[in-house]
Amino acid sequence: MRWHRAPAKVNLTLRVTGRRPDGFHDIESLVAFADPSDWLGFRPARRFDLIVDGAGARDIGPLEQNLVARAARALSAQVPGLLSGEFHLIKSLPAGAGIGGGSSDAAACLRALAEANGLSLLDTRVQAAALNTGSDVPICLSGRARMMAGIGDRVGAPVRLPSLFAVLVNPRQSLSTKDVFEALGMERRVLPDPQGALPAACTPEVTLDALQAGVNDLERAATKILPLIEEVLETLRGLPGARLARMSGSGSTCFAVFDDCRTAGHARRHVAARRPNWGVTTTAFR
Repeated sequence: MRWHRAPAKVNLTLRVTGRRPDGFHDIESLVAFADPSDWLGFRPARRFDLIVDGAGARDIGPLEQNLVARAARALSAQVPGLLSGEFHLIKSLPAGAGIGGGSSDAAACLRALAEANGLSLLDTRVQAAALNTGSDVPICLSGRARMMAGIGDRVGAPVRLPSLFAVLVNPRQSLSTKDVFEALGMERRVLPDPQGALPAACTPEVTLDALQAGVNDLERAATKILPLIEEVLETLRGLPGARLARMSGSGSTCFAVFDDCRTAGHARRHVAARRPNWGVTTTAFR
């Protein structure tokens, strides 16, 4: 069985730029990837099968609705006669955490199937299957820092990030993306541009100053549903050496950025000692 890494996705910035006639929202987001991961094993076979293990296995719901299963069905619909396979998902990333665990799992599935069937990840059928599976799946296909826009259908070229060492904190309470967008309460079709946010066509090299000027437009809405997020952010902002603190995606995971791994390590130990019920880890973004 060949194993594929499904890393955590972190939205370093997230702008909500408008509401579409179909009710979905357009966004612009600088996305990076972190060390915490799920793992997806794959063995080619004529019929699809999925086994799920790991600490997060009980939170994924019915297997037929899992994003790995949905990704396999989506690609089979695009590629008649697709060779499928047996999948073994080791689920570690928490659900409803704003770090794209399910989307990253689906992207790992598509990478495995594309490799087994001699398909490029740039193949329009693979790209269509990714978008049909979920809005975060296209950005997760490459696992590299990029801008995404629209409903996830526009993915930019890779960008170079500064050396970013971070502490990720999950308060072990989940949030529904749908609920957060509903709490956003947008009635207008178009929002004004937030000051200092990164544009969709950002330069190939992102500076820390640009990241510090960024925003996550969903923070306030998420905090309305789960006030604990504000406590997490205040804790992170108060850490020595923290350059910025922000929520990822629609929450509930938040992160703080530091200049070096030693400072980040001290910060992780500080938070873990005072909030032993939170999930706390250090990582580097890429």
